[in-house]
Amino acid sequence: MPLVRIDLTSDRSSEQRRAIADAVHDALVEVLAIPARDRFQIVTTHDPADIIAEDAGLGFERSPSVVIVHIFTQSGRTTDTKQRVFAALSDKLAAAGVAGTDLFAAISENGPQDWSFGFGVAQYVTGELTVPTTGSG
Repeated sequence: MPLVRIDLTSDRSSEQRRAIADAVHDALVEVLAIPARDRFQIVTTHDPADIIAEDAGLGFERSPSVVIVHIFTQSGRTTDTKQRVFAALSDKLAAAGVAGTDLFAAISENGPQDWSFGFGVAQYVTGELTVPTTGSG
């Protein structure tokens, strides 16, 4: 059950924003084998001047249309799985018009005690929800 934040520039149309969100979700469904309806995304637009994403020492320039994807998910993913997520994000977002140089992605892991789906309760802890395995979200 990943929670995904997608930050992008406000110069993208609503259709482009949806295509980007769909591409991110498709990558997670493909690599993490999460159910298609297990979708929690926050898409936030920013003035291009409000996203600063410079070279991290890799020697390439980003355009003003950077897309930042932050994935929060259960702990236990292997480095290989994370690498496959990053590759799938790049591939799927390229098809949605996002250059590889304009993608910045991060994965943050946490435990079942860190999730509440409503009512002020951590449902994985109370047993109302089954803790997903690392192969299913």
